[in-house]
Parts: sequence; C-alpha cells; structure tokens
Amino acid sequence: MTVEIISNLFRSFALRECRGSSDLYEHLALKMAEDEELLEIAANARPGQPVPNLFFGAVQYLLLKGKDHELREYYHSIVEHPKNDKDSFPSFRDFCLQNQNDIITILKSKLVQTNEVRRCAYLYPSFCYIYHQVKKPLSLIEIGTSAGLQLLWDQYRYSYGSNESYGNPESNVHIQSEIKGENTPFLLQESPPVAARIGIDLHVNDLTNLENYIWLKSLIWPEHKDRLELFEKAASCLKKHRVNLIEGDGVSLLPEIAKNVQEDTAICIFHTHVANQIPKEAKLRLLEQVKQLGQTRDVFHLYNNMWDTKLHLDYFLNGQEYNEIVAETDGHARWFRWML
Repeated sequence: MTVEIISNLFRSFALRECRGSSDLYEHLALKMAEDEELLEIAANARPGQPVPNLFFGAVQYLLLKGKDHELREYYHSIVEHPKNDKDSFPSFRDFCLQNQNDIITILKSKLVQTNEVRRCAYLYPSFCYIYHQVKKPLSLIEIGTSAGLQLLWDQYRYSYGSNESYGNPESNVHIQSEIKGENTPFLLQESPPVAARIGIDLHVNDLTNLENYIWLKSLIWPEHKDRLELFEKAASCLKKHRVNLIEGDGVSLLPEIAKNVQEDTAICIFHTHVANQIPKEAKLRLLEQVKQLGQTRDVFHLYNNMWDTKLHLDYFLNGQEYNEIVAETDGHARWFRWML
C-alpha cells in the first residue's frame, strides 16, 4: 500500500471508529495521517491486516512489556490518571522512531486477532434463534477464533438494560449491551446446549503463553477498562472448559472438520469481524462449502464483515436454503439493533 492509502486508513479509523470511543487513538490517528515518516513505518504491516489497529497494538504491546518512555503517561491501560490526549503526539512520535525496528518486527509477524468478548451479546440471541429452529445441540466451528473466547458464549451471563438475566446465571463474565430499535431479539433464559467447540485460526493464541496474553491485551484500546476486565474474566473461564483449537486456514480445513462433527447436532459456523481479512476468492469458496454441507445436513453460517457490516445468517434446513439479516451491530457490541 502507498503512504497515501495508509494515511487515509488512519484518518478513516480516527473518524469512523475512534470518535466517541477513544480520544487518545482518535487524536494520534489524525496526527499520524499527516506524518509521512510514521506512515512509512506503518507500511510494513502484513497484507490484509487493518493497519491502524495493528500499529497501535504494536505500540501498546511494547509499553505493556515495560518499555520505559514518557509515552506511558498517556495510556489509561498503564497509569491511573493519564496526561491530556491532546499533548500526546510528540511523545508518541518519539517513541515510534526510537523503537521503529521493534515495531516493524511486530507489524510483520503479528495479526489483529481481537477477542472482543462483548460481541457475544449479539451471538447469544443469534444462537438462541438457531436452536429454536432445529431443537438440536449446536456444534460450533469458529473461523478466526484467536484464543477461542467467543466459543464460550453459552458460559457467560447477559443483560440488556433490564433486570432480566440470560445465559449462565453463575458466570462472573457479565456482558451488558443495549438493544436499539423496536424489534426484540430471540432470548432463551438458559443457554442452548453446545455439543462441540472448535476454533480455527492461522495463529492460535494460547493464553497460557504470556506473550500471546499480552498481545491480545495490547489490541484492547487504552481507555476501554470494561473490555479489558471482560477479556481477563473470559480468559480465566477458558481454563475450565474444553475447547478444540486448530491452527490453519479455516476455509481450507472446514470440509474435513465438518465431516467429523456429530450427526445429531446442527453445525454452526461463525465469525465476527474476521471476513474483512479473508480474500474475496476464499470468501466465495467458504459460501460454496456451506452450501455443499447444507445438501446433506442442517448447517448455519453466522457472520459479519463479509460484504457489509451487518450480521448475516445463511442456513440450510432439510436441504432448503434461507438467508437472513440478523442485526446491525456496533464494532465493540456496546449496542445492536435486532432485525429479524
């Protein structure tokens, strides 16, 4: 990518994603968009990666690993009372230039694999809806699973702006989200039964590995203390449950994995905010694979960021194809609008 393209990516990131969510990243991204020297460093990101997320993750990773620099004083993830965001860019620029070799190494070797646990807020009603359709246990296959935290959606507790609670009432992973609009999502009081949890990723993040743990924390924006708390609680929950994590290309491995899934279950293939990193040809191949599976058994494909930002559900029941738009969602799942 050219410096001009990367500049536009940072500007768009600031205005569309950070505004109203991270004042620090909004300010830094707008300043970076005008700084050719820093953009040249960012150009080392691996193809297909969301460059701003990867770059800011790399910087925070080095800070969390203990790099001593005044930039630390601007990060809410590191200090209790950070300095004014508006004064942060000179320190940020100096840090990036001092540590550019380390940053480039990270940009070339790591992936943006945010396990945004709060996205389970809209996965929960989606899987409740699927279970209502089939009345069979669900066999989960997540593409782009990272550490597998979303595979445990049935083990978390949910509330949506009322006193009602859903999911696992004993869970200390309490996910809260706002439901916008007039439609009420399909919510079962208790979690639907899950028969299998299979996650596939090009690089599986084993959270018992400290490096992986710090990297995933680095992808959480500095001000987002609630996101960090959910991540840490979900990581602790993961230790108590069996999850089958497989390293490799999810699209290529899917047919073989699906072949070995228990016959009396419904296959649920899902991925959130991953498909934007999948090449178009592979996306089309994935859709064709789901279609082929649907000729012989019940299969569901729940996804967003494939062609647009909405949450889609394609599925086959008794060989019949259905295509539905489930919801409009916020990137960090602070809210969603149910559309069924």
